[in-house]
Parts: sequence; structure tokens; C-alpha cells
Amino acid sequence: MSDEYKLWEEKQQDKGINIGWVKDRLKSFKVETPSWGYGDSGTRFKTFKQAGVPRNLFEKLEDAAQVNKYTGMCPTVAIHIPWDKVDDYGKVKEYAAQLGLKIGAVNPNLFQDDDYKFGSLTNVKADIRRKATEHMLECIDIAKEVGSNIISLWLADGTNYPGQGDFRMRKHYLEQCLKEVYDALGDNMRLLIEYKCFEPAFYHTDIADWGMSYTFSSKLGPKAQVLVDLGHHLQGTNVEHIVAFLLDEGKIGGFHFNNRKYADDDLIVGSINPYELFLIFNELIAASLDENTAQTAANIAYMIDQSHCIEPKIPAMIRSVLNIQTAYAKALLVNHDKLRRAQETNDVMAAEAVVREAFETDVQPLLEAVREEMGLQPDPMAAYIKSGYGEKILSRGVGGKGWE
Repeated sequence: MSDEYKLWEEKQQDKGINIGWVKDRLKSFKVETPSWGYGDSGTRFKTFKQAGVPRNLFEKLEDAAQVNKYTGMCPTVAIHIPWDKVDDYGKVKEYAAQLGLKIGAVNPNLFQDDDYKFGSLTNVKADIRRKATEHMLECIDIAKEVGSNIISLWLADGTNYPGQGDFRMRKHYLEQCLKEVYDALGDNMRLLIEYKCFEPAFYHTDIADWGMSYTFSSKLGPKAQVLVDLGHHLQGTNVEHIVAFLLDEGKIGGFHFNNRKYADDDLIVGSINPYELFLIFNELIAASLDENTAQTAANIAYMIDQSHCIEPKIPAMIRSVLNIQTAYAKALLVNHDKLRRAQETNDVMAAEAVVREAFETDVQPLLEAVREEMGLQPDPMAAYIKSGYGEKILSRGVGGKGWE
């Protein structure tokens, strides 16, 4: 333990922070990385091919294992079907285990088939709705094979022009399809329903905001919850308020972490607005300390969903993971007893100062100490670069498997 860290710890303890508790929370905190984050991806205009990207799901898992190896906090990998479709999912589960990984959320793809031009689960044609529903049921079967308990649904359905579709009828179609999917879930499975205010449809999307996602999941039952993607809101939305509301309702099930400047940019997590990320974690930690919301907070699935358009894939993923860990560490330093006293006396300046002081605290000494105690290198990014893995995978060539 360095002298620098000892001084840092003493200073935090003087502020009433239980460092042992903070370390325990950091060591147990896990984030899921997405298989598609390791493949080629791009904008709506161009996909930029990179050398060394995975050519199949097994190589995606190999790259994900590197992120877990150096950060110690990413033991699960989300998969996307049919992007990651294989003949034998038992082999996928087995290979993941050999790499120290497990398969996480299974994501159905209801937005790239030509049949879905005018919608999938909300399509006016019954045979297309049937096809989309069958795909979701297939994903449930895949999840059972790989040992996953989460189906993560983002629905791109919507319309481009007034009058193109009947809003209420599309809602009814969606409810009918989701009910069939929900009934097929295993006892320990969850359906996480994502929302998005716009894109790819321009006039309306069928699950446009958290209220709609909340309504659908509430009608379905306790195994259905809301998934919050940080890029799926209108500019200026107070995401942490939404998170707190859903926590109190017991209806938040997971996150897709990324960052945005203008729209759904899917940038490296914390690269644009790290304060928002910190404030979200502040609400999550506060909920975990409340007996009324602790169970909901404990069951949240933390997942990354981002598109590395121009960045090297693995370093970009490591940076996102480290930014998440940093924001979480800062939020753990909020003195909630002190904050509550300030709130109860309407001391606006004191309350704001408690939150801001935690955000402004340099947590690198803490994170380095925690990593060393976990048997990791203190600087995960430097350790990965030094490993030479990035140069080794260049032998894969250009033209790996990404978006399809």
C-alpha cells in the first residue's frame, strides 16, 4: 500500500466514508460487454473496416476475455441474434467458460430483415408479426441453452409519416406479441424492454419513452422490466430522475451504457457527460441502501451498448469499463447521512456540495489499490497494450463479422 493511498484513505475516513465498504462494492461490481462492440460497426453512412476484428462469435469472446482479464469486472458477454447465430450453442457456452466468461443477455434483431420495413411486432400483416414473435421465442430457447436469464428487447418499429399507421392498433399488436413472449420465459428469466424517442423511424416509435416501456412491462408482469439506454432520450432529459422513479416502482431491470452529444451516438461511456453517469450511480447506490428498493437495485443488469466506429475495439471497450468504474467509485463516496441532513433542513448549498465533492474526488489511488488487491495490474489499459494482444489479432485480417 503506497503512502499516497494511505493519505487518501485517511482523508476519506475523516469525511465519514467507510472505505472497507467502498472497496467491497467495487470488487463485486460487474459490467457486461456486448459481442457487437468487438466487431466492425459504423454510422448510417459508412462502416469502417478494421484489421483484427473478430470473424465469428468465438473470436468476439476471445476479445471480451481480454477486457475481463485486465479490468476484472466483465465476466459476461451479451450476444445478438442472428448476428451471433451458430449451429451449436453448447459449444459457445463451453468455450466462454474456458475463457472465464458466461453468456449474458440475448438480444433479438427485429430491425434488419426486409420483412420488417413497416414494422415487426407492430406490423399490420399477421404473418410478419408471427415471424417476429417466433424469432423472439427462438432467442428464449437460445438463452436457455447458453445459460442466460435475460432477453433484452429494443424495438425499432415506428412510422415516418402521419397517418401511416394506427397508433392504438399497433399498441395492441405489440401487447399481444409480448404477452406470448412473456409466457414463454423461464421462471428465472426476465424480459428487459428498451425505449427510444426516435430513430430509425422519424414520425413516431412504438416504444418512445420510459413511460411506455413501464406500461408494457407492468401489464406483462414481474418478469418484465424497463431497460434504460443513456442515448435514447431527448436532449436535456434528466435520466437520473427516471432511474430513481423506476427504482422506487421496482421496474428498472438494466442499463445500456454509452454516451451521446446530439442523438443516439453510442460513444465511449462517460466521454461526453461523466457527471450524468455519476449522478445515475448516485441514485442507484442510494436505492441500494434503502430496504424498500435494495432488491431492485441488486438485480440491475449493467451492460454496455456502444458503437466503436473509428476507435480500436478492445481499448475503446476497456476505456468505457474504466469510466464506468470511476463514476461508480465516486458515487460510493457520497456521504448519504450528511446529504440527508442537508435535504431535511432545505440546505440547498450543503446538499449540492456533498454530491459535487464526491464527484470532484480523485479516485485513482482507490481504484489502483482495489485492482492490486484483486490481483490485477493498477493500470488496465497500459497492461493490455503491453500484452501485445492487439498486434497478435491483426493476423485475422480485414473484414471481420460485425453489423449485418
